[in-house]
Amino acid sequence: MPSNKIRVLVVDDSASVRQAMKAVLESDPGIEVIGTASDPFAAVACIAKEVPDVITLDVEMPRMDGLTFLEKLMSQHPLPVVICSTLTDAGSQTALAALERGAVEIITKPKLGTKQFIEESAIHLCDVIKSAAHARIRGGRVAKSADSRPASPSATPAENGVHTVQPKLTADAMLPKPNSQAMIATTEKIVAVGASTGGTEALREFLQALPVDAPGVVIVQHMPEKFTANFAERLNSLCRVTVKEAADGDSVLRGQVLIAPGNRHLLLKRSGARYYVEVRDGPLVSRHRPSVDVLFRSAARYAGKNAIGVIMTGMGDDGAKGMKEMKEGGAITLAQDEATCVVFGMPQEAIKLGGVDRILPLHRMATEVVALCR
Repeated sequence: MPSNKIRVLVVDDSASVRQAMKAVLESDPGIEVIGTASDPFAAVACIAKEVPDVITLDVEMPRMDGLTFLEKLMSQHPLPVVICSTLTDAGSQTALAALERGAVEIITKPKLGTKQFIEESAIHLCDVIKSAAHARIRGGRVAKSADSRPASPSATPAENGVHTVQPKLTADAMLPKPNSQAMIATTEKIVAVGASTGGTEALREFLQALPVDAPGVVIVQHMPEKFTANFAERLNSLCRVTVKEAADGDSVLRGQVLIAPGNRHLLLKRSGARYYVEVRDGPLVSRHRPSVDVLFRSAARYAGKNAIGVIMTGMGDDGAKGMKEMKEGGAITLAQDEATCVVFGMPQEAIKLGGVDRILPLHRMATEVVALCR
């Protein structure tokens, strides 16, 4: 009988990493590793025998680097690819290049202790593979966009080979539910955006369409630590609005976009009529840090009807509850439609909860946001 498992090909030049990845992925009953390869040439031989649903791919390998292989693969036989590599600050440019070439996900491996990292991140890694398997691949690119990051692992370190799952916390872990602190009306609107898988290119398209005097925007995109600064710099070079990685205390200003740093929560706050952000540590919320639910709840609490919520492509349900709270607080809420999402998970969950006012294709999102803010 045909298997319903997600079939994975692991490509990495390290034998210990290949072994650890295979063991961890096959600990999930929904995943099957159909082969491992030490370099892209060996990977091609594996694909010729059996086409996988997802490929995990290292960047630095003998005979052919991962980026070159990724580009060739996407032009000849597009498949969901997860980059699994050691990325430093400088190497984040490599990650951006991978996303531009069609990678669906990025997993950041440490330079030391990679095998232990893989074993301790079992649930996170399996979630990434499942997310990638749902991605749409079109014409050598991931459906309109490519990427994103489930955040930090939700598994505790392995004990006797058994991984335990931490409770899935809600935004209650970071701040109370919304109350009446939001002002009745302000002259400035703020836009809160959440995205995950597919979000890097979706955000690029959205932000490039914003005018120079667009309302202030705050964003949570699931990404690894040390990745968001380079991502913000790239967007800043492409957009008319100013884009930067958020720092604690930054004001939310017209014509400026603040992106949550990887592995830190981003909260909207208000002092008088001034909106600003807090960048905070804290537990995983909805298994993510940063969490869209945390940002959206803070927007519901401190901006209320002066906010617009936007939820974009992504796996899982992070942001769904927060978007409903924004709507209940008087905000107008928008969701990216299924046709333009890489993964329709996050928007779909928000729609199911009744938290979405309007469902729009990605190319109409910026125009709608600007019109609502006027």
